[in-house]
Amino acid sequence: MLTWVAIALAAYAAAVLALMAAGRRTQARALAGFIPDCVILLKRLLADPRVPRRRRVLMALALGYLLVPFDLVPDFVPVAGQLDDAIVVGLALRGLLTEELAREHWPGPEPSLRVLLRLSARPARRRT
Repeated sequence: MLTWVAIALAAYAAAVLALMAAGRRTQARALAGFIPDCVILLKRLLADPRVPRRRRVLMALALGYLLVPFDLVPDFVPVAGQLDDAIVVGLALRGLLTEELAREHWPGPEPSLRVLLRLSARPARRRT
């Protein structure tokens, strides 16, 4: 088991280093820091008095999910490990996160913020 963890961590690090070597520093930073940036965002939003109390409960649960070392797809699995975390954060923020609030609290790069805003946007309702 420990061997597989080491292999997955090495693959994740290789993906980040490959992006850096290709001159894509912003994308490398976004990949390496997405989950820590989401943790910081959630902590800042929990302290923001503009956020309704029931939304804070959802965000606290999402923050707990991000902080525990085990979840549906472990974080050391490249891409998929971060994707399930991003979906959880997006669902917790769905309908709450305005672009203004996100820009005020987001610590990471712009491309990561755009992904987060897309994940947290409510789908448009169709009229029939």
